[in-house]
Amino acid sequence: MPLAPLLPLVRVLLLALLLGATGARADEAADLAQKVYDRPNGRDLTTLGRMVLTEKGRAPRIREIVTYRLDKSGGETANLIRFVYPEDIAGTGLLSIDKADGDTDQWLYLPALDRVRRISSDRKGGRFVGSDLYFEDLQERKPSEDRHRLLGSQTENGILCEVLESVPTDPKDSVYSKRISWIDPATAIAQRVDYFEKDPATPGKRWLLRSKKRNQGYWTLTDSRMIDLESGHETRLVVDAALYDQKLPAKLFTSQALADESLESEYRP
Repeated sequence: MPLAPLLPLVRVLLLALLLGATGARADEAADLAQKVYDRPNGRDLTTLGRMVLTEKGRAPRIREIVTYRLDKSGGETANLIRFVYPEDIAGTGLLSIDKADGDTDQWLYLPALDRVRRISSDRKGGRFVGSDLYFEDLQERKPSEDRHRLLGSQTENGILCEVLESVPTDPKDSVYSKRISWIDPATAIAQRVDYFEKDPATPGKRWLLRSKKRNQGYWTLTDSRMIDLESGHETRLVVDAALYDQKLPAKLFTSQALADESLESEYRP
């Protein structure tokens, strides 16, 4: 039988196999992103630690912070960050409510003004109190908000990681054009994340995990750094104490508690 009539069929079969493999890889990428998002982290978490700001030609600036997180029913998550030292920033707080539909509401409290103000959605790229963290970095992004692709495997922080590319499905929904994450498949913890803004080939920021430990059965990230790759400015986050599953009350995550730190001070480690 001549081969010519069979060639169209062979092409169709090869295309089907290729599309099937591509679809399977896309599913694997989405599954990995979901695994990272679903990593066990307790119903609630309280941490006490430090934010260390470093830039060339200046001594490091150290800020002490306490954070609270509560997973609410219906897929909603609430986070409260409070600075407790030094005096010029003590009392400043940020409240973030990450909703089930992917939207996030954020409010900032500044003691000097003694008022709570809402952070508008167009300020996602604003720097949080002079750090290298954007307001968007302090939100919990749902995997469904991005398209995911596996780029292969690479060693990072001494661990063979799966490299995951995440691109917003709606470009207006993020300050970043894409993120590339190095994920430890055993723990579902990112060891490194590169953040791309304007230049799709060159990251503008890089987050690095440098240490973690088991605490009450959960992995706790104890030392990480966000680096501005252009300026070299660095924000280091160190966790000195962490408490899980304290049964934090929902009233802790309100604008009233944000403006009055006495309402949450009893829950500090």
